[in-house]
Amino acid sequence: MRIAIGSDHIAVELKASLIEHLKGRYDVVDAGTDIGQRVDYQSVAWRVTQLHASGQCERGILLCGTGVGMSLAANAVQGIRAVVCSEPYTARMSRLHNDTNVLCMGARVIGHELAKMIADVWLETPFEGGRHKVRIDEIMERRKKG
Repeated sequence: MRIAIGSDHIAVELKASLIEHLKGRYDVVDAGTDIGQRVDYQSVAWRVTQLHASGQCERGILLCGTGVGMSLAANAVQGIRAVVCSEPYTARMSRLHNDTNVLCMGARVIGHELAKMIADVWLETPFEGGRHKVRIDEIMERRKKG
């Protein structure tokens, strides 16, 4: 699986830690940033979501202070179902029932080891489909209509 991962300036260290943890098991695309200077999170979110939308990556991981800004920016993109997770249970359920394709986490909320656990659960959990697919399809169709 190919995963795009990006962060704002607040989460650069967490991003580096996650990339190190995931490489070898996944093909990881670093979508930035690598600088300590301020960067607007939405530009990074849109870079990651475009990698997904174009088919270059199957999933995305976005990191900022809380994960909320990244999720808002990511969910503005057609076809994206981004979730903010601070623990593994929500990560698992977001995949099983919601087929989320972008995971957002906050560097000011969770530590590196918890972020690794959340990412592992999220990446390893398949979508259950069935009644959940019907719901997701309805939500995605509603988004198209505005």
